[in-house]
Amino acid sequence: MEESTTREKVLKAIRDALVNQTDPPYPAEEKSDGIYADPESPYHEITFAESLAKVNGNFIFNSDENEFLINLKKLLTSKGIEDLHCYDKGLQHLLNDFGLFCINAREEYANCFAGITTCEFLMARTGSIMISSRQSSGRRGFITPSVHILVAWKNQLVYDLKDAFAALKEKYKLKDFPSMVSVITGPSRTADIEKTLVMGAHGPEELFVFFIDKDTRN
Repeated sequence: MEESTTREKVLKAIRDALVNQTDPPYPAEEKSDGIYADPESPYHEITFAESLAKVNGNFIFNSDENEFLINLKKLLTSKGIEDLHCYDKGLQHLLNDFGLFCINAREEYANCFAGITTCEFLMARTGSIMISSRQSSGRRGFITPSVHILVAWKNQLVYDLKDAFAALKEKYKLKDFPSMVSVITGPSRTADIEKTLVMGAHGPEELFVFFIDKDTRN
């Protein structure tokens, strides 16, 4: 009964606040400018690579798509990855033309050791990756594989989170906006249990970002 009473008090307070709205106490302090310092380097890919390294991610720079394919093949060979899952048709065609064949059956999700996806945007300041449910891989493509390989192009690189959201709104508009938007920062990790860092607890143990220094054709 006490819990129900407390809950009702909270809901009543919320209803009262919505009905009897008040003006901000310090309207002059409301600012839309960024709260972080401007980037030291004009090259966001450098900032992104440095930020990604700090969270145990791996950055591979590629001047074009052909170099990306060569470097991807080297990575797959070095890690002994034979089954690569991919659900993005554009990536599938690109890889298949190079002789790299992917598994694209949805029922194979449970056996997905290594998967390759695209993203919405890269955020240089934090080394983060914005993803959404509108992508071909869906929600599971980013959490199922132990090794997550991600491909991004130059025009997908922005400086900060607010820039990514602005670009996302421009891309999808309100009527087509994704039902899920999330941000990945490095491989999955947790220290919830006895303050011991565990990698891959809720998602990929390793993250490789292949950056292509050209604008995407999509």
